[in-house]
Amino acid sequence: MPYKQNSELPDSVTNVLPAHAQDIYREAFDSAWDEYKEPKDRRGDSSREEVAHRVAWQAVKQKYEKGDDGKWHPRS
Repeated sequence: MPYKQNSELPDSVTNVLPAHAQDIYREAFDSAWDEYKEPKDRRGDSSREEVAHRVAWQAVKQKYEKGDDGKWHPRS
């Protein structure tokens, strides 16, 4: 279920993240989707999709932060 373009991302991502952050999310998700293909590579009972989404959000949080205004902004 990798995403080929940002328009395929879930609404929970596209409705809140700026375009560059969406690029980061998509690339991290796709990479994690490949990396955690086998259940033995994941912790606990998390599905491949759950793990990929968690990795993607962590990648976004490396470069962006949610401001007091509720919007995501690049970290300074």
